[in-house]
Amino acid sequence: MARMRAVDAAVLVLEKEGISCGFGVPGAAINPFYSALKARGSIRHILARHVEAASHMAEGYTRAISGNIGLCIGTSGPAGTDMITGLYSAAADSIPILCITGQAPRARLNKEDFQAVDIAAIAAPVAKWAVTVMEPYLVPMALQKAFHLMRSSRPGPVLIDLPVDVQLAEIEFDIDAYEPLVPFKPAMSRAQAEKALAMLNAAEKPLIVAGGGIINADASDLLIEFAEITGVPVIPTLMGWGAIPDDHRLMAGMCGLQTSHRYGNATMLEADFVFGIGNRWANRHTGSVDVYTKGKKFIHVDIEPTQIGRVFAPDLGVVSDAGAALKILLDVATEWKTAGKLRDWSGWAKECQARKKTMKRKTHFEQVPLKPQRVYEEMNKAFGRDTTYVTTIGLSQIAGAQFLHVYKPRNWINCGQAGPLGWTLPAALGVRAADPDRTIVALSGDYDFQFMIEELAAGAQHKLPYIHVVVNNAYLGLIRQAQRGFSMDFEVSLAFENVNRANDPEAGYGVDHVAVAEAMGCKAVRVRKPEEFAGAFKEAERLMKEHQVPVVLEFILERVTNISMGTEIDKITEFEDLAESHEDAPTAIVMLD
Repeated sequence: MARMRAVDAAVLVLEKEGISCGFGVPGAAINPFYSALKARGSIRHILARHVEAASHMAEGYTRAISGNIGLCIGTSGPAGTDMITGLYSAAADSIPILCITGQAPRARLNKEDFQAVDIAAIAAPVAKWAVTVMEPYLVPMALQKAFHLMRSSRPGPVLIDLPVDVQLAEIEFDIDAYEPLVPFKPAMSRAQAEKALAMLNAAEKPLIVAGGGIINADASDLLIEFAEITGVPVIPTLMGWGAIPDDHRLMAGMCGLQTSHRYGNATMLEADFVFGIGNRWANRHTGSVDVYTKGKKFIHVDIEPTQIGRVFAPDLGVVSDAGAALKILLDVATEWKTAGKLRDWSGWAKECQARKKTMKRKTHFEQVPLKPQRVYEEMNKAFGRDTTYVTTIGLSQIAGAQFLHVYKPRNWINCGQAGPLGWTLPAALGVRAADPDRTIVALSGDYDFQFMIEELAAGAQHKLPYIHVVVNNAYLGLIRQAQRGFSMDFEVSLAFENVNRANDPEAGYGVDHVAVAEAMGCKAVRVRKPEEFAGAFKEAERLMKEHQVPVVLEFILERVTNISMGTEIDKITEFEDLAESHEDAPTAIVMLD
C-alpha cells in the first residue's frame, strides 16, 4: 500500500485499464487531475479548442480500433455540459468513452458556486452511469466500475465527476493489487442457434442484416464466414458498413430512406426472411415498420434485451453478443452444411448480384460548378481500399454512403443516431490519434465543417494529419431539401458577399474555407472543375505528408443538388438517371468469388 492523492491513484488505474491518450481542456476544478497526469507522463494529452470537440475526439479514438476507450477531460460547469452531446452521440451508437470532470468542493455543492452544476444528473439520461464521487477512496473504485460498465453488455459512455477536494485528498492505494473486472457479455446457446437456423432454412429469400454490434464485437470475419457457409446475402446497416466488403459477392447493398443503395432497397423488398444481428432497426434503415416488415419473418439478435421488440416484435429474439452468436451459428451451420441439411440459396444470391450490377445511380457529370455525385466518383478513384472515412450528417454523408465504397470494419466511422453537426473534424483527429498510419479522409458539407472549424488548430498543433473533403454549396443542403415539403427555402443559405474575397469567383459563397484553414496552421486546396480532380487529390496527399497537418480539400458545388431519398424504402425519389450500364457505370463493382 502507498499513500497518494486520489487523483494519482486515478491515473494509475487509467494506465492499468489501457488508457494511453486523453482529449480535453484544463481548468481550475480539474487541475489536480492534470497535475497527476503531468507527474506520471504516461498518458498523451491533446488540447482541444472546445470541450464538446474533445468528447468527439474521444469517440473517434474509440471507434478507430477495437478495444480502445477514449478519454475526455474537462473542468466544472460548462465543460461538463459541453460534453453532453458527445455522451449522447456515444450512447446512441454503443460507443464507450470516459468523461472526467472537475467539480466544486463538496462543501460548496448546492450553493450555486461558480461553475458548479449537478453534471451527474444532467448526464444521466445519455450515459450508462454518471456519478459525482463524494469519498476520496471511491475514486479508483468508481473508475473500476466505470470500465466494467463501459465494456459489459451494450457498450456505452460513463461520466465521473470529481470534486476538487476529493481529488486532492490522500488515500492508501495499492495499484499492484488492482485488476480490471472481466466484462459481462451474454451468449447465444446451441439450442437457440439451432432454432434460428431451422427458421432460416424455411425461407426462400433470406437476408442477414448486419449491424454495428458486429463491428463492436470485432466479429466481421465471423459474419463473412457465416454468410459464405450459408450463402445468404448481407445487408449492412450504416453502422455495420464495412463488416463485409462492398465488393463481396454476398454484399447486397444498404437499405434505407437516405443512406442506401437502389439495389439494397430492391433486395430488401423482395426478401421473405431477415436475420438481424447486432442492429437496432433504426428508422432511417426501415422507414415505416409496416412497409419494411410486410411479407417477412424476422430474427433479432442483440446484446441488449430491451432492444428486442423495441421497434417491432421479431418472430425470434435472442439476447447475445454478436460475436458469440455468430460463432455458435457458424459452428451449427457448418455441421448442417456437411450433413446436407442446409438449403441452397445460390439462385437468390444471383438475383441480388444482378440488381447490384445494374441498379446504379449516375455519378459522371461534367458541370461547373460541380455536381456532388462526381466528387464521390473521383474519391473512389483517388483513395484505396484501406481508406477510413469519417463523417456525420447532411447531404454530404448521405451521398457518401450512396456512392463511396467501404471494404473493412472501422473504415466507415460515422455517428449514426445522434448526427451532431461539427462532429466530423474532431472525430477525425481522434481517429488519427488512435492510429498514426492509416489513410483518413473526413467528409463534410460546409456547415458541418464550420461548426467546429477551430479544431483545425488542434490538428496543426498536435501534428494529426488527414485529408478533409469539404463539399461546399453554401447551403444547409439536407434541411433545404427537406423544406421542399413546405414549399420554402428559409434560413438555410450560408451564402453572402464576402468583402474580403473581392477578386474571388466564390466571393458569393461567403466563408473562405481555404483562408481559414491556412490561418489555423493547416493546408488547403480548392477544386472548381472536373479536370482539376486528379491533381488536387495528389497535391492534398503531398501537403499532408510533407507538413503533417490536416489538409482541407474543398470542392465548389452547384448551389442546389437534390440527393436520392424518400419516406419509405419503396418510395425513394431518384433525382438523377441510372448509370447507363454496368460497364459504363463509374461506381461499378467487380464481383469477388
